[in-house]
Amino acid sequence: MTETGGRRVFAASAGRLRLASAGRLRRWLRVLHEDLWTLRPDPLPPSVWLRWLPHGVLCLAAFAVTLGAVAQLGDNGHLSSGPAFLIGLSQGGAIVLGLWRPLPAWWLSMTATVVGAVAVHGSQGMVAGEEFTWPWTAAGIIAHLLVLLLLTLRVRTRVSVEALALTALVTYVLEGVWGGAHYQPTGVLAVVLSAVVVVLGIALRGRREARAELVEQTTLTAEERARRTLLEERSRIARELHDVVAHHMSVISIQAQVAPHLVERPSDELIENLAGIRQNALEALTELRRVLGVLRSENPQDPYGLGAPGTGAAPDAPQPTLDRLDALIENTRAAGLDVACEVVGQARPYTPGVELSAYRIVQEALSNALRHAPGSRVRVEVGHFPNGLHLEVINSRPRQPVPPSPGAGHGLLGMRERATMLGGHVDANATRHGGFRVMAFLPRDATPTTTPSDLSDRSERSDPSEQEK
Repeated sequence: MTETGGRRVFAASAGRLRLASAGRLRRWLRVLHEDLWTLRPDPLPPSVWLRWLPHGVLCLAAFAVTLGAVAQLGDNGHLSSGPAFLIGLSQGGAIVLGLWRPLPAWWLSMTATVVGAVAVHGSQGMVAGEEFTWPWTAAGIIAHLLVLLLLTLRVRTRVSVEALALTALVTYVLEGVWGGAHYQPTGVLAVVLSAVVVVLGIALRGRREARAELVEQTTLTAEERARRTLLEERSRIARELHDVVAHHMSVISIQAQVAPHLVERPSDELIENLAGIRQNALEALTELRRVLGVLRSENPQDPYGLGAPGTGAAPDAPQPTLDRLDALIENTRAAGLDVACEVVGQARPYTPGVELSAYRIVQEALSNALRHAPGSRVRVEVGHFPNGLHLEVINSRPRQPVPPSPGAGHGLLGMRERATMLGGHVDANATRHGGFRVMAFLPRDATPTTTPSDLSDRSERSDPSEQEK
């Protein structure tokens, strides 16, 4: 390669390097402009424990900085009262402005510092025999540190570092490049303290963000747990209702098969229609059994805590109805609770969903009493009314120490889901004597209906805690 060719290659490389450097510089300046040149508001939120006390303390600090800056610039800096007051007011006002707009407050503090340094440098402030703190006054350092802290607490770390870097650059230009005579330098002190404040602010901001993220994650976890609990309860309800539907489909299939034999000479059309009904019922029953195989667990246990472990219902056992309430109450008595049962009104036929939901609500209420109120007295009331079925389970205060129970909230949630599904409602609350009451109403026609007005009065009069007295 000739010498001329080498020079051309070197010149081209240098040109590309200059272009790349200029491009990086323009990008850096654009980022710096976007980060620092903004007037967007960012109010300082109230403290969790102290509320608005920090805001009041900062306003008092701003007033003290203003007075100190005016006195120092006027007495030691030999500035006239007018410029000294404007510079001191700007430094104090930057603190107050930082409560709402931290970036403009930082610019105001830097501008006031530069103007004050230039004004003192051009006046008689730096004279032989007198040492004036320059380029940062004591009041200016305090004001800028507070402004930097307010800035760092509310902006990204990159913006805080950029503000610190520009503070150090301006300080170096004033003290190291321009300089002067007969002054006490404060640039190094101001930059070091500013770095400490920025690091402290970044740490506090990171701690606050970590705490907020922890609270958010806790909330999301609680919501996810509640959603999962709701899905589990709905799955259990769907599983039980599938059992009911499967039973009815089996009955339909059997009736359709037997019906032709009940007629002396059934027509071909009747036989064909009944055969179609039976075939459709068998197909639906097959699909239901497939769904039930997915919904059921392999080793079902007692989900309500009643009975010995391992004695849960078998997967193909029929779903319980109100006729089995007596056996449920006897099992609860055997577990150690004093249970009394009362039936109001004459029993009427209900739909299978109402019967199953009523049994499960009473079962869960007894399970809660057994778990959370050991040794208490429990009263179960089943009321049959023309418009629906009323259930009430009320227990007195516990007579024995209550063991810790890490319940996931399935019980009350499941009761409300079952009642809401049928158009009813469930009320659960503590009694005045330390017990707990669960009241449920399931309408006969599966539409929302209010309970009779005298039920609440009778519930208050029949509190087991009052009976003990």
